[in-house]
Amino acid sequence: MRMSISRTAAKILSAIFVLCLALPLLPAAAQVQKMSARYEEKKRQTNDIAASIVVSGLTCTCARFAEDIRNVVNDLRPDGIRVLPVLGVGGLQNLNDVLFLKGIDMGVVDEDNLTLLKKRDPQLYANVEQSVQYITKLYNSEFHVLARNDIKTFDDLRGKKVSFNLRDSQTEVTADILFGMLKLDVQRLNYDNDEAIKKLRNGEISAMIILSGAPQAAVVKVGKDDGIHLLSLDERSLPNHDLHPMFAKYLPIELTHQQYPALIPEGTTVSTVGNRSLLVTYAWPENSPRYNRIAKFVREFFGKIDQFHDGSRHPKWEEINLAAEMPGWTRFKPAADWLAEHQSVTLKPAFDQFVQNHAPAPASGQKGISDKDREALFVKFQQFLQSQITSPTAAR
Repeated sequence: MRMSISRTAAKILSAIFVLCLALPLLPAAAQVQKMSARYEEKKRQTNDIAASIVVSGLTCTCARFAEDIRNVVNDLRPDGIRVLPVLGVGGLQNLNDVLFLKGIDMGVVDEDNLTLLKKRDPQLYANVEQSVQYITKLYNSEFHVLARNDIKTFDDLRGKKVSFNLRDSQTEVTADILFGMLKLDVQRLNYDNDEAIKKLRNGEISAMIILSGAPQAAVVKVGKDDGIHLLSLDERSLPNHDLHPMFAKYLPIELTHQQYPALIPEGTTVSTVGNRSLLVTYAWPENSPRYNRIAKFVREFFGKIDQFHDGSRHPKWEEINLAAEMPGWTRFKPAADWLAEHQSVTLKPAFDQFVQNHAPAPASGQKGISDKDREALFVKFQQFLQSQITSPTAAR
């Protein structure tokens, strides 16, 4: 009997001892659980407000645009929106990243990317225009061809070494189309801008190509004594080529001394062509978390559009046209909804009136003006608005 009582007492004492050892640990365990909950909540909040934009290299105009958007739109409060620029390759790869890469919400691509991808793989990209939608046109990308001084025209590049930028970059894609139109066979190489400029300066290659908004950071660094100049793409320098199909597909553009004072003499210009760069997003299911996040971004971005027209931002912001329609593309619904609610902010009514007053007569059998004529009119419309701002009469 005594033995039994002793054993029972021992068990009780042992349990009390274990409990005493555990008591100090209970507050610590509760603290750990509390910290874990706070960590998970912070993690959720951080991800809930993040929206990524994939762009090309640091010297690309799109990277500067993404930085400007970040600086204006960022709001790090738990219910805000945070813009994360992501360095990609550019061109078709950016569009593929929006389509397939986890964590990528938006990208800067050129307007002809949809048709180019569908042509490359009709089955894989059969419904790409439904999967990727555009938010807005951002700016025009100009086709820059930097060449050694002994290269006078595009025809002089036959058989020569020419850098087409990185593989699947927008530069390579557009250069491939344009050189095909000109029927120019060259030794194609793929270097990034910095490496290409180095090889161009020391004579290892004859030319390099950059498709980007002017002024382009890498081109600005080229000096007067580098033995390099910009090639003109016009009928005067290429009299033996029919350039009409090219100008029907791309925008005719002039590079200026103000953009490249070391390469273009004052009072002169260099003729080239351009493409329109778009901000696009994946077509997330309506009212899904990522759809709602990008919808919030659109409201913040569009609502602060006036803040991009100040001297601290890239000069290309003067070319943004929120209301521009992109043939072959579908507009992201929250962007279309915002534009419908804020027509007066986008200047669309004033531009429509300007088109009515200045549009050329449509060609025989053509309904209305072409997209290229409309884009050219928008450039004139911008110049008209600027003249109204700076003229003495407008200042009264």
